[in-house]
Amino acid sequence: MSQKTERICKKGHHYFKSSDCPTCPVCEEERKAEAGIFAVLAAPARRAMASHGINTLEQLANYSEKEILQFHGIGKTSIPALKNLLAERRLSFKA
Repeated sequence: MSQKTERICKKGHHYFKSSDCPTCPVCEEERKAEAGIFAVLAAPARRAMASHGINTLEQLANYSEKEILQFHGIGKTSIPALKNLLAERRLSFKA
């Protein structure tokens, strides 16, 4: 296991990490609070939604499961959560 090193993000948050991952956990928690409907997803999946301009379930319904799975950060475990979110609004993935 690698030794944790102290880092400072662009916003000035201090945190410790043992990996090369540059993601600040404090910033990630702030993003999660702002994630709204996609807050149930893991951080990489939330970033994938945002990077593809998907901010609403109506926008998500314009994609097929296969298309969503192609996004970097989306894994098979994200699909059930997304299906549940869509179903709550009587929506589904594009066929």
